[in-house]
Amino acid sequence: MSTIDRMAIVAGLRALADFLEATPAIPAPDFPISIRCFPKRGSDAEIRAEIDHIAELLGTEIDPDDLPFGHYKTGLDFGPVRFEAAAVLAGARARYAAESSYFGCVQPDPINSTTDPAPAA
Repeated sequence: MSTIDRMAIVAGLRALADFLEATPAIPAPDFPISIRCFPKRGSDAEIRAEIDHIAELLGTEIDPDDLPFGHYKTGLDFGPVRFEAAAVLAGARARYAAESSYFGCVQPDPINSTTDPAPAA
């Protein structure tokens, strides 16, 4: 991301915060907000190294919860707002591509309301 893009993001976040503060009639989300960034595609070693560097800058650890799913990430919470840096490792990308390759190929039988059992009362 270039410096111009980064400054535009920072300015946009500040403008949004100011707008929400100044306009209480506008609802704010009632759930946590996550802002995620992803490294440029590279080898698993390269993208893990980038996330490790971000974790060092944030003073955080790598989150072990999603490692079994091939997501290598770290993050820092600012109240209900979370900054997260994540890398999707090659194995997880390959699994997703394989699963997605069937999208639209399998069509379930149409539901026939006359043969479906009545909903439980």
